[in-house]
Amino acid sequence: MVVDDNEEIRKQLRWGLGREYELFTAGTRSEAISVFKKHSPKVVTLDLGLPPDEDGAEEGFRCLEEMLCMAPSTKVIVITGNEGRENALRAVQGGAYDFYQKPIELGDLKIILSRAYHLSAIEEENSLLMATLEKQNFDLGGIIGHSPRMQEIFSTIRKVASSDVSVLITGESGTGKELVAKAIHALSLRKNETFIPINCGAIPENLLESELFGFEKGAFSGAHTRVQGKVEYAHKGTLFLDEIAELPLNLQVKLLRFLQEKVIQRVGGREDIIVDSRIIAATNRNITKITEDGAFREDLFYRLAVIQIALPPLRERGDDVILLANLFLNRFSAGMRKRARGFSASSLKMIESYEWPGNVRELENRIQRAVIMSDASLIEPDALGFTGQPLQEKDITVTGMTLKEARDKAEREIISIAIGNGGNMAKAAELLGISRPTLYDLAKKHSLFKSVDQDDV
Repeated sequence: MVVDDNEEIRKQLRWGLGREYELFTAGTRSEAISVFKKHSPKVVTLDLGLPPDEDGAEEGFRCLEEMLCMAPSTKVIVITGNEGRENALRAVQGGAYDFYQKPIELGDLKIILSRAYHLSAIEEENSLLMATLEKQNFDLGGIIGHSPRMQEIFSTIRKVASSDVSVLITGESGTGKELVAKAIHALSLRKNETFIPINCGAIPENLLESELFGFEKGAFSGAHTRVQGKVEYAHKGTLFLDEIAELPLNLQVKLLRFLQEKVIQRVGGREDIIVDSRIIAATNRNITKITEDGAFREDLFYRLAVIQIALPPLRERGDDVILLANLFLNRFSAGMRKRARGFSASSLKMIESYEWPGNVRELENRIQRAVIMSDASLIEPDALGFTGQPLQEKDITVTGMTLKEARDKAEREIISIAIGNGGNMAKAAELLGISRPTLYDLAKKHSLFKSVDQDDV
């Protein structure tokens, strides 16, 4: 849609663009909004100087705000004169896709329009993908992931859910271990019963036993009545033991007995109580090593880890980070009625390159903060909390060298090592998987002939 009070410009663009696009025009804000509501154009060119404020920009800004309020993904290209650059930048800050200064050169404008449509198509495809994934994973509690590793995990969840075997979920903090546990419960035959979570590392050791197994009246000072523990509350349902590696050895024995015999005793009691609950455990520690070191019972480990699910950190999930970022952005923007509709190019680069030590939880928290703190339509790095932070390249330390210098240094060191053992070029070439002439050229390039047997050369 072309919004401009100048009839000649509308005619020019209708003539120049009419063969390539379905085109609508408007000369006032009210007319533009009416056409916009009826046809929902994906791309709009907008002159800010609309009547009755042809010499100002406020009417144009009102038009921009109303269109983006109705359809935040619309790509609005502001058309302005040389003297209106400040207003154009303000419009971009307010959600416009780009601006173009008069006089209009049709070829240049076509390039901007092409880019706008390309971005619109990418965003639409991304939205469809997210909607498809959410629909596909509705039974998984909304866990989203497109990477091969996550697809394998989704498959495992569906397979183990219908059985009653114990499951051990491992992974760094923030990877979604409790969400996986809830998904298993939601797909199980126990889905209509209770899901009881307990964090074994968050409760003091002297209180953990009574929290898990309950206590009888008079069991200790202050025990004025009988109290059921979490295990009993999970009867017929699922008990989720988070941070299971923090469980003290004396309680590991009691838990093992429960897993073997399905009976417990409350603190201060002697009566065996039969409890039918499924156990799902989780930890962010290397429980295999802890078991080998004797801090965790081996027999309990094997009882808990009948099925083991290892959740990958976010940095190993490829494009999932962008998928999740957009999902959280859309969710928080809609929930808070904020105007944020996307990320700037620099923000996307930060999101992709950052290591995310806090994993999905950190990503979600940063984007929630960004939506709250940002008034612009595009989220910038400072809103994500990246202000003043150097760009973290995955597994790369920036040393002040250019990429070419770093590559040359690494190449020289590898070749030097390969030919340094006796200087045999044939063996070195075989080791490096290249031909002898290629190795000869590289050795010459890096001045490595001193370490090479001249007869071999």
